[in-house]
Amino acid sequence: MTEESKQGRLRELFPELTPLEAPPNLSTATQLEMYESMVKIRKFDTAVKDLWQKHLIYGIAHSYVGAEAVAIGACTALRQSDRITSTHRGHGHVIAKGGDMKLMMAELMGKATGYCRGKGGSMHIAAVEKGMLGATGIVGSGMPIAVGSGLSAQVLGQDIATLCFHGDGATNQGVWHESVNLSAAWNLPVVFVCENNQYAISCPFDRASRNPDIAERAVGYGIPGVTVDGFNPFAVYGAVSEAVERARSGGGPTLVVAKYFRYVGHFVADDQSYRDLDAVEPWKELEPVGRMREYLLSTEAATEEELAAIEEKVDAELAAAIEFGKASPEPDSDQLYEDLYAPGTILSPAGGETR
Repeated sequence: MTEESKQGRLRELFPELTPLEAPPNLSTATQLEMYESMVKIRKFDTAVKDLWQKHLIYGIAHSYVGAEAVAIGACTALRQSDRITSTHRGHGHVIAKGGDMKLMMAELMGKATGYCRGKGGSMHIAAVEKGMLGATGIVGSGMPIAVGSGLSAQVLGQDIATLCFHGDGATNQGVWHESVNLSAAWNLPVVFVCENNQYAISCPFDRASRNPDIAERAVGYGIPGVTVDGFNPFAVYGAVSEAVERARSGGGPTLVVAKYFRYVGHFVADDQSYRDLDAVEPWKELEPVGRMREYLLSTEAATEEELAAIEEKVDAELAAAIEFGKASPEPDSDQLYEDLYAPGTILSPAGGETR
């Protein structure tokens, strides 16, 4: 099969498919940084499944494998001071925002050295110092947090944009409509990034919504809506960059729908018995890490040796993160009721101060 016929077959499968082409403002160094981060996400979440099966990770974990282009493309469009909210499938978001794999791995293992001192686990990692306001296990519940972040930036006069990552399943939650509507009504600097992987657990999106085009919903709120190739980090970067610039300049929110396909299970123990696995196989040809690698080689942005060195570097960092997690202590029982409230002074209802 020729490359042209292969591309035609893949476009028939996925009409949103677009060729990788880095915009002029993304230097070769930045492209390589994007690739390194994508490799980190892929290797981290591949290791997570193995560690979970070995009973070294507690609770449930959801893999970001196959979605690397969305998180990296979107977060490359941000400044360090910008903020994001995440989902139950949030490991990729943490890494894309500059999170530390050691602290992430410790958190997944329930250790005291983790981001949330081992109390949050996979679905509740927060790295506030990185602008990552937290993952959440409840579908759509990150929406109002993003609205609050946008409102605080507006009220305080801060030049800060907030990205709200959410899945296609969240778009059928009432809180999704309320959050988008309020952000539009108040012209808040929020960008809603829908990671449309076409499945909400076992339910295909077109069985849960009469109109499968999520971006068209933006019309009802008077804001822009756009669908992009979620397997293409440059396409996501371009759409999110434009939306972030609009938000910063007072243009209000945008709905960016990054469409891809979840070709792995919903979570680490999902056997995908609800769908035809043979029909899933062709989607793997679109996986973003391999596409990005081929692009960097084809444009001579890097050599095989340079990319291999990046991959080896990530392997070493991941191995160190796993060992850090294993060696870290469990939380003490006397810390059980700590961290329930934010530290600092709290105003009492009577107007006095308490701690």
